[in-house]
Amino acid sequence: MNIKKSGISLLAMAIMVSLAGCSLEGDDGATGPAGANGAAGTPGATGPTGAAGQNAQTGVNTQPIGRFTTGTYGQAAAEITQYHSASKRIFLINGAANRIEILNAATLTSTALSDALTANNLTSTPLAIPATAVVKNAAAVDETLTLGFANSIAISGNWLAIAVENKVKSAAGAVLIYDLTAATPVFNKAIKVGSLPDMLTFSPDGQTLIIANEGEPESNYSVDPEGSIGLVKRTNNQWPDQAVLLGFGAFESQKAVLLKKGLKIAAPEGTTLAQDIEPEYITVTADGKKAYVSLQDNNALAVVDIATAKIDKIVGLGFKDYSLPENALDTGDRDGINLQTVPGLFGVYQPDTITNYQWKGATFIVSANEGDSRDWSAYSEEARVSAMPRSAELVAKQAGVYSSNGLARLKVTKALGKNANGEYDALYAFGSRSFSIWDQNGAQVYDSAADFEKISAALQGEAGFNSNHLANGGDNRSDDKGPEPEAVAVGQVGDKTYAFVGTERLSAVFVYDVTNPYQVKFVDYFHNRNFDVTFAIDDEKSPPTLSGSYLQAGDLGPESLVFVPAAQSATGKALLLMASEVSGSLTVFEVSPKY
Repeated sequence: MNIKKSGISLLAMAIMVSLAGCSLEGDDGATGPAGANGAAGTPGATGPTGAAGQNAQTGVNTQPIGRFTTGTYGQAAAEITQYHSASKRIFLINGAANRIEILNAATLTSTALSDALTANNLTSTPLAIPATAVVKNAAAVDETLTLGFANSIAISGNWLAIAVENKVKSAAGAVLIYDLTAATPVFNKAIKVGSLPDMLTFSPDGQTLIIANEGEPESNYSVDPEGSIGLVKRTNNQWPDQAVLLGFGAFESQKAVLLKKGLKIAAPEGTTLAQDIEPEYITVTADGKKAYVSLQDNNALAVVDIATAKIDKIVGLGFKDYSLPENALDTGDRDGINLQTVPGLFGVYQPDTITNYQWKGATFIVSANEGDSRDWSAYSEEARVSAMPRSAELVAKQAGVYSSNGLARLKVTKALGKNANGEYDALYAFGSRSFSIWDQNGAQVYDSAADFEKISAALQGEAGFNSNHLANGGDNRSDDKGPEPEAVAVGQVGDKTYAFVGTERLSAVFVYDVTNPYQVKFVDYFHNRNFDVTFAIDDEKSPPTLSGSYLQAGDLGPESLVFVPAAQSATGKALLLMASEVSGSLTVFEVSPKY
């Protein structure tokens, strides 16, 4: 090889050969110091204006602007109320006279009543409940029903529906339909439904009526009808002759599972699940697809698919743990204000009124957890703690809080908590003295805990705390269901959604901001009751005996609350209607944002 001609020196060739199997890159060196920041760039264009944020402040102002009195005390003369937006009239069940009072609210103004305790500035045009109704039976043959009392009313558009029980409580009742287009309601049809129709409501589109047929037993249990849910669907503006009745027999096989999830059964031996279940109250979702039904005595909700006319499921609501600090309660009516935690004691929610609202496209159910017991001549589940055979473990657990004037006085159910030896390992009280919010699956997302007793104790003191609605006097309902939340209504005031919770015994309303169900806030408390006068109403007698200054006592025993949106009100502001059964009165409150 001629090396000179290649142009490569021997030294260069040696270096190339030595590098032939090596990487051509060396290791990275250390990072150098950061360079100086460059000059600021040109600002970008301003973005679009964002949506206005919610006012962080919350609260409402309430003032009474209208009131109607029947003059009848202690006889359920003002029970369930509804509002007809087209005519701005209020419809009210007068159970004492068995008629509907129709009140003209179109003339109401924003002027507060000068003496709301005794005012009576609304007048009534009564609509009597007929003694009989002709309905079609299952064979499409005319049948005459002898009617008893009206229990519930509902209004949608220009339709009024009235749920009326049979004169024989356990027999089939009726729904009476009236057309409200004219000034005087015009009877349209009577429809046969189930036993003891206790509540009814329309779907949002007004096409379907849903009825809670409670099916209570006769007092001697000679007859115990099955509870049911009735559906009445209007077609081509015509109401059908028949209601579709949905029973609970299909859930008999699920009884054991449901009991473990908080369902309560309290009845004589041999009673079926279908007989024991008693539908109490109904709320229908905004899209009209589902109805949630409170099974109050059973501590559960039933979920109904309206389109398929099927009960999808029963959801047990579980129990409230009174051993937790936030759930302190007063258990005795002879020990003054005495809120304390009680180990081994639980509350059975048992909601009465329920309603629902939407948040972020989801449905949330709001419940007033009144509580209820089976207390009939042939069967009663009630007993005071002093009469309950408690296990040694429970006696030891409750030793620090048990007293003859306190826990011993509390009424509890005999249907829950019993062990194999016939002793009680836990005690269960009726109701939870609270209101709750549940998601669409039946899971609890909020409970007002001990708020009602704590707030009323602070504001009313010894004289009004846990007072009864039949007389003034503190602490006289602590051994039962306390303030007894009975009614609840939800509505929007300003940009916030509020829940108004009526307590039957205390006769007061608690207001909560529930705009976000996971961030609930207490915002107000009000009543139209005079706690300073002395009076007594004995409704165990017929007619009730009245004494003292009952005429100055104000509104006693709110049974129902109805929220009227501002757009439907004669005053241009939202209204809250409160019907009080003991005082036989209805009061209209105007509600406006505080901020």
